[in-house]
Amino acid sequence: MSTARKIIQIDEALCNGCGLCAGACHEGAIAMVNGKAKLVREDHCDGLGDCLPACPVGAITFVTRPAPAYDPAAVARTRAAQAAHAGGCPGSRPQVLSQPAAGEGAKEAPFSCLAQWPVQLRLVPVKAPYFDGAHLLVAADCAAYARGTFHRDYMQGRVTLIGCPKLDEADYRAKLTQILSGNDIRSLTVVRMQVPCCGGLQQAAQMACLASGKAIPFQVVTLSAEGKVL
Repeated sequence: MSTARKIIQIDEALCNGCGLCAGACHEGAIAMVNGKAKLVREDHCDGLGDCLPACPVGAITFVTRPAPAYDPAAVARTRAAQAAHAGGCPGSRPQVLSQPAAGEGAKEAPFSCLAQWPVQLRLVPVKAPYFDGAHLLVAADCAAYARGTFHRDYMQGRVTLIGCPKLDEADYRAKLTQILSGNDIRSLTVVRMQVPCCGGLQQAAQMACLASGKAIPFQVVTLSAEGKVL
């Protein structure tokens, strides 16, 4: 049954196909269809508008019109079905997160500079809207604990991926190569710890850069256990 309620409306003429709104929609109401964002499930739209600030061209607005009631149970069923199909959990669904404004990193107040979800190298998709034009940070998961200013120093303005070759028992080369090859990555920074196992992370990133065939600016930062740059 349809009743008048607040719901989003997408102007297809304005939509540039970036996909950021689909990533920002926590309810899965928006999908990319033929290169344009579409409201594919009206009963999934909660009317809160998390997608609005994600749109860089102002193609999304609120309207009040007859639409199926928001159905959280349907949302939960859809998420469960997607997770079962993907072999993962709903918590690994790609999302774009808001970052501090430029210059905010200079403040002493606590803040997060995480730009996207998921962040684990094993969980992140190889193709996502937040990769396009991104400055990529590949970091050892210990690094943020060793350096107290890690967010401000390395994460701000970058898409962050973390991993540990020793604990994951994984070779990240293939996945990083797919990410670098299939997206417009502007630069790659590796932040590692001064321990032998972190060499695997650095080597995987270097080999992925070579395998991608692209001239991607690349740098490595090595931290001591005390968080000092070596």
